[in-house]
Amino acid sequence: MAAASFSSIFLNSALSLNHSKYRNFPNNHHYSWRGLEHYRTNPSFRSIVRAQSEARKEDIVIVGAGIAGLATAVSLHSIVIMLLSIITMMDKICALENIRLGVRSLVLEQAESLRTGGTSLTLFKNGWRVLDAIGVGNDLRTQFLEIQGMVVKSEDGRELRSFNFKDEDESQEVRAVERRVLLETLANQLLPDSIRFSSKLSTISKTESGGTMLELVDGTRLSAKIVIGCDGTRSPIAKWMGFSDPKYVGHCAFRGLGYYPNGQPFEPKVNYIYGRGLRAGCVPVSPTKVYWFICFNRPSPGPKIRDPAELKKQAKELVSNWPTDLLNIIDQTPDDTIIRTPLVDRWLWPAISPLASSGRVVLVGDAWHPMTPNLGQGACCALEDAVVLARKLANAVKSGSEPSVEDALSSYGSERWPRIFPLTIRANLVGSVLQWGNPVVCSIRNNVIIPKLVRLGPLLEHTNFDCQPL
Repeated sequence: MAAASFSSIFLNSALSLNHSKYRNFPNNHHYSWRGLEHYRTNPSFRSIVRAQSEARKEDIVIVGAGIAGLATAVSLHSIVIMLLSIITMMDKICALENIRLGVRSLVLEQAESLRTGGTSLTLFKNGWRVLDAIGVGNDLRTQFLEIQGMVVKSEDGRELRSFNFKDEDESQEVRAVERRVLLETLANQLLPDSIRFSSKLSTISKTESGGTMLELVDGTRLSAKIVIGCDGTRSPIAKWMGFSDPKYVGHCAFRGLGYYPNGQPFEPKVNYIYGRGLRAGCVPVSPTKVYWFICFNRPSPGPKIRDPAELKKQAKELVSNWPTDLLNIIDQTPDDTIIRTPLVDRWLWPAISPLASSGRVVLVGDAWHPMTPNLGQGACCALEDAVVLARKLANAVKSGSEPSVEDALSSYGSERWPRIFPLTIRANLVGSVLQWGNPVVCSIRNNVIIPKLVRLGPLLEHTNFDCQPL
């Protein structure tokens, strides 16, 4: 598709921002054959049957309404496409103003609503630069504490090292953000009906015209010019593109969000505790909430546990002899915020792993490059992906040459891979070092490496991401 034809995606989106094909279209329909006769002559019922059998045409479909999916949708919406606003007063044109019109996309989410459960995530300055670029940074800053530094302790409570982020990098910005608030903030930037819930992907296939056909579990069929897979670590789209499943790295993590209705007692610092094959940490999120985690070695992920009481019990047993502050945070954790997950990643080996895009289908965030949380860069990199991809698509229109959609998506993958691949490996190696279980090696780590050799500045160089305004 040449740039000229591709530009119609942007222009049509901008000119029909308030239009939704799904405004009066329910997510799920369940009819019995007995009830079919009753509805047989109903025009609205016939339109529903016809809509589910015919493919609906969409310019851009984003699969997954997590951080990556919503950030991509907001980034596309934030692109400046057209500079025209006619203000009419008393039937008279009285002014022309510049306005920001963006690219509309349809976001498919298999859940019935935003999946706002879970805990929080730490965003460094590269993540905040993206949030500023898409217009939500200041709103989020007012809700979460800025973290001043970090303290590292041994399991007996002895302080090994402390750092101040501003001493290492004056431009550094670190805050822990509730996942729920971040998702809701991003979703609120989109137009009504931009997200279609209860829309689980069933099959994906290529069309003769070069587009992509998506069939949902409820029978809905969508013909998309561009498909952006943001469907997480177990992405069906990534599997369709030939990617292997993410690999378990040998560690699991408990996570939770402690709640202190009368105010939490902690300084605005990241607190780490390192043991033998076991580590934990906590970080204040807001005046009343504290995020915590416990990471432990395990040869296999083990069965999934859903009972919050059992999760708390197992977490506390792991650190029963550790500083009591950590145990108190776990006790203050509401049941709906405690989880246990296996840590996984995928190493994108050059010339071996599939590319980030295939035709007009492309991956963003964990769907492409799941990484362990040891550098705090999973969400940050997903946000970076979103703005880079949006800019590549915009440049395909603005360029005077003839770049195609495929070229824009390929360029996105080529630009992002040199950043993503090393970070994935580095996060894995950092986790392996911190999960050492040998007592002699742990003693060297706690008494030599951390107190005398570690420098925070080089460890945070990866947060120097230059995010250009959209």
